[in-house]
Amino acid sequence: MLPQHRWFWALIVVASGGAGLLYNLLFVGGTSLAAGLIYGLAVGVTVLSFDRGLILSGLQTRLRRLPAMLYVPSAELLYVLMIALGCALGGLVVWSLGLTADSLSAAVRITPRVLAYSLAVSALLVFVVRMRDLIGGEVFVNFLVGRYHKPVREERIFLFFDVVGSTAFAETHGDLRAQEYLGAIFATLAEPVRRNAGSTDDYIGDLAMITWPMARGLKDARCVACVFDVLDRIEADAPAWTARFGTVPRLRAALHGGSVVTAEVGVDRHKIAYFGDAVNVTSRIEALCRPLGVNILISQDLLTRLGGLPPGIAARSLGAHALRGRGQPLSVATLERPAPEMPQPIQAERPALRVAR
Repeated sequence: MLPQHRWFWALIVVASGGAGLLYNLLFVGGTSLAAGLIYGLAVGVTVLSFDRGLILSGLQTRLRRLPAMLYVPSAELLYVLMIALGCALGGLVVWSLGLTADSLSAAVRITPRVLAYSLAVSALLVFVVRMRDLIGGEVFVNFLVGRYHKPVREERIFLFFDVVGSTAFAETHGDLRAQEYLGAIFATLAEPVRRNAGSTDDYIGDLAMITWPMARGLKDARCVACVFDVLDRIEADAPAWTARFGTVPRLRAALHGGSVVTAEVGVDRHKIAYFGDAVNVTSRIEALCRPLGVNILISQDLLTRLGGLPPGIAARSLGAHALRGRGQPLSVATLERPAPEMPQPIQAERPALRVAR
């Protein structure tokens, strides 16, 4: 079975092929459905690859720095070029497979009708993709299927990432530069969270909230692996962070899980929200990091349910602590990579002293 984020792209690609089939039915009378499918897939994959930054990513980055009055027509021109390229690739495949009686030059040439149809379909697919990016993949699907129209009680794992020193950075560099800094940090979270089957559900100031359904987050200790994957990625890019922002981000992380009520709330603006003690406790655990002098904390309750930790990661108990708004103390532990033991130097045997006689 495809991971949760990949089936979405599989559906988008299928929709591209379906659009090609529909064009063939509407304008060519269905004479070559296979050719329509190939054209649709070629154009769809090319446009989506461009939109996702898989091709010409450097050019897109430079374009985004242009004023809006220049960016919009430039971006549209590039989409037209991507559609033409996709049509040429599709035509080459169709001609090579003998699915058309046209010459190669005719097969790869784009017509105004094909261009207009492709632009309309591409705009629709890109809009769906951007909406998914805006509200998050899992939340987007839940909105579509209406899973939380009525409140649902479920068990979830919560991971809070807090950016250390963001206020001081803003005071030194200004709010705009601080927003760019936070945006870069939050962008860094995306791939590790996706790899560990999590969902980034909200950003609250300089804090990111990531969640998993309990069973999914416990499997292979994904929720713990996610923390260290994020930290490793930041550490690996330390020179780039220093060159760009003059500092390497530091994060505090808190992990906890439990029962919550999940519901879709809002009228003019809809949102999927979590209600319950588990969310508040995770926030309190994150606040404990500073007085305890650690950057990662996990509740003993969640640690016990995990059963085991990823290789190379160990838990060190920090005892029970009172949390604001909670009657009973909560036991917590920090997660760390134990320093490798230094091999003891081999002592050379001293030769026995001989007494001369």
